[in-house]
Amino acid sequence: MDQNRFYATGKRKTAIARVWITPGTGKVIVNTMNAEDYFGNTFQTYKIAKPFQVTDNAEGYDVMATLKGGGKSAQVEALSHGISRALLHVNPENRLPLKKSGLLTRDPRMKERKKYGQKGARAKFQFSKR
Repeated sequence: MDQNRFYATGKRKTAIARVWITPGTGKVIVNTMNAEDYFGNTFQTYKIAKPFQVTDNAEGYDVMATLKGGGKSAQVEALSHGISRALLHVNPENRLPLKKSGLLTRDPRMKERKKYGQKGARAKFQFSKR
C-alpha cells in the first residue's frame, strides 16, 4: 500500500463512504466532483471539515471519496465518519480528540422495517369492532 495514502470506510444508515486521504491542500472530491458541487451550498458541509478541525489538520489532507446509498444528509455523516477513521491510520494519537467529539462512533440508528399485517413499522390498520 502507498505510504502517503490512507483508506477507511464510514457508514450512516444505508450510506457508505469509501474514503482515501493523502497529504495535500484540503481539496474534497466526492464521486469525481467537488464536495460543494455534489452536496450543494445549503448542505452541512461543515461536518466534513470537523474531523480536520478537531485534530488540527485543517488544510493538511486531500480527500477522495466514493459515496453510495442513503440521502445527502446521511452521506455527509458517512463521509465525516470515514475521514475520522482514516485520520486514525495517519496518527493513532488522533483517537482521543476524535473520540471526545463523537466522530468515531458509528450512528447505529436505522429505519425500522415494516411488519406484515400492518400498515407500517408502528402504524396499524384501523380497528373496527363491528
